[in-house]
Amino acid sequence: MTDKLTEFGHTFQVKSIACLMKNQSFLEQIHDILDEKHYDSDSLKWIVKECKSYFDEYRKCMTLDVFKVKTVEVENDILKTSIVENLKEIFRYFDAPDLEFIEDRCLDFFKNQTLKNAIIQSVEIMESKGDFEQIKRLVDDALNAGTERNIGHEYIEHIEERYSETARETVSTGWDVIDELTQGGLGGGELGVIVAPAGVGKTWVLAALGANSMKKGKHIVHYSLELNEAYVGLRYDSILTGIANQNLKYHKEDVQGEMEKLKGDLVIKYYPTKTASVNTISAHLKRIINLGTEVDMVVVDYADILKDTGNSREVRHALGNIYEDLRGLAGEFQIPIWTASQANRSALDEDVIEAQKVSESYQKIMTADFVMSLSRKVEDKIGNTGRFHVIKNRFGPDGITYPAKVNTNTGKMDIYESSSVGGKEQQQKIDNRDNLMRKMLANKYDDLMGE
Repeated sequence: MTDKLTEFGHTFQVKSIACLMKNQSFLEQIHDILDEKHYDSDSLKWIVKECKSYFDEYRKCMTLDVFKVKTVEVENDILKTSIVENLKEIFRYFDAPDLEFIEDRCLDFFKNQTLKNAIIQSVEIMESKGDFEQIKRLVDDALNAGTERNIGHEYIEHIEERYSETARETVSTGWDVIDELTQGGLGGGELGVIVAPAGVGKTWVLAALGANSMKKGKHIVHYSLELNEAYVGLRYDSILTGIANQNLKYHKEDVQGEMEKLKGDLVIKYYPTKTASVNTISAHLKRIINLGTEVDMVVVDYADILKDTGNSREVRHALGNIYEDLRGLAGEFQIPIWTASQANRSALDEDVIEAQKVSESYQKIMTADFVMSLSRKVEDKIGNTGRFHVIKNRFGPDGITYPAKVNTNTGKMDIYESSSVGGKEQQQKIDNRDNLMRKMLANKYDDLMGE
């Protein structure tokens, strides 16, 4: 057992500070036993001390922006230069693969130091006063030092947390009827799934969710596993401007005008089909966050064609793993994630797509928090109509079907209550079209019988 943190080396010390700056749980756990005197340079000691002081006041990890302000206040130019150089090195290690190991060893070191100090003090107390009760308290405190602080949600103690507006911070879908069902949209750690057959408009729905959130000032990361980044960007252009995809090249100025109005932002990242896993997405999100970009919501188009890290032989097990990992990712970053899933071929002929039409694995439905299907038959595509059906909803009622206006030329999508004016209008279009189709088939039948 080493008595000096310096014996682990300079890189270990730098990485341990990286852990203090990016992992709030670790900082909470080690805070009371963390002592900057064990670091080997004045600049590292200064950084650790500032991390502790900032946490004492704000109960959060210190950010690069805060360090920039604090460093300006340092009067010693040599110390200031050394702090800046060390901070640059610390931020380079934010994505190091061994940070969990560093946290464990660092925690063990400071716990051992705390216990050693308690034993030394106990000897002094024994020789001077012989107060065994004080010795017992001292040793017990040392043994409990560095343990996990957060035991969970204490039901009686934390009632205010449950009823505060921040108990579940949500990102709006942009559709009032869906926001009402989900109590504001999806929240941090939650997974939403759009189910539809091939060619019906899953990608358009996901892009619409991203665009609607951007209008609300949110920062979106959209992962595409089929379409390249520029093409996905064009779909967002259509949704935001209402200009048909094929006509965008004639209206670049209009697109730029709409972009200037946006409060939010968007990053689009393409990975070829089956080359990216949930771990790939996790690493990319960490890189974005470390570069100072906020992430409010993630769109994955679409989860069925991610790579399974579990190497499952059966497709249904692989898909189950992917969806569980994706929801775990939402929990890790405390952001909502929207993705899509393929419905089987028979769903093409369905007016309403139910859970049994989801292809390959029912685990998708079990894992997700909110699942909504989109049904569009041939006549719907002609008339720009469709039906959204709520398959699963952890936040309220499900089994509800909503008529919708769905235009996959412009990405314009409106979802209506069945009883609303817009809902009745869309339903009337569908009914009229169905009646027309029935008459055409009846006439065709009469002609054949006549012949």
